Amino acid sequence: MSETSNRRCGVLFDLDGVLLDSEGKYSIFWAQMDKEHPTGIDNFAAYIKGFHLNRILSYFDNEEARQQILDKLASFERDMRYEFFPGALELVRQLSEAGIAMAIVTSSDRKKMESLYSQHPEFPTMFDHIITGDMVIKAKPDPYCYLMAAKLLGIDIHDCIVVEDSRNGLIAGRESGARVIGVATTLSADVVSAYSDMTIDAVNQLTVERILKGTSINYQNDSF
Repeated sequence: MSETSNRRCGVLFDLDGVLLDSEGKYSIFWAQMDKEHPTGIDNFAAYIKGFHLNRILSYFDNEEARQQILDKLASFERDMRYEFFPGALELVRQLSEAGIAMAIVTSSDRKKMESLYSQHPEFPTMFDHIITGDMVIKAKPDPYCYLMAAKLLGIDIHDCIVVEDSRNGLIAGRESGARVIGVATTLSADVVSAYSDMTIDAVNQLTVERILKGTSINYQNDSF
């Protein structure tokens, strides 16, 4: 991060589905887990988007199944290729160069993040703070994680912008009091826009200027 922070605002990024192009891979994994250990929930992989791991595991009805899933998840995340959306890291670099404070706020646990860091060692150095799911006492859609991030950055939550893709994450961002940019990578733009101040198709539609001063993207609910 830049040594001189621009404390006019902070940008709080979710990870999967916002910066990291991984939601499709997780959908395949959780659909397979539901096939092996049926939960009875229609389209389970879509239903759990944005849920904390502990909540996801609660839908499987016995400890043996949960442990098997945890073991498979650890292997899956260890071997997965972590690929970022086009323009995602460039946006983060631009924000950093502008001295804007940033945090990652993800439901992922530290073990998954270590796998990410092993492939992209520079990633954790690009943010002031990284909030993982095992650091919070209340998971999304509770706003606790975003309030925690704003406090760590030393910025009022009302001066923060949350960038999210899942319903639970969008609700958490809105309930925190931050402005919310919804990214329509996991859900349709119509669904995302119901919870967002601005809706975009991908983070490469954002620039420092648009985040700080407004945007020229033509969405009806664009209030920046």
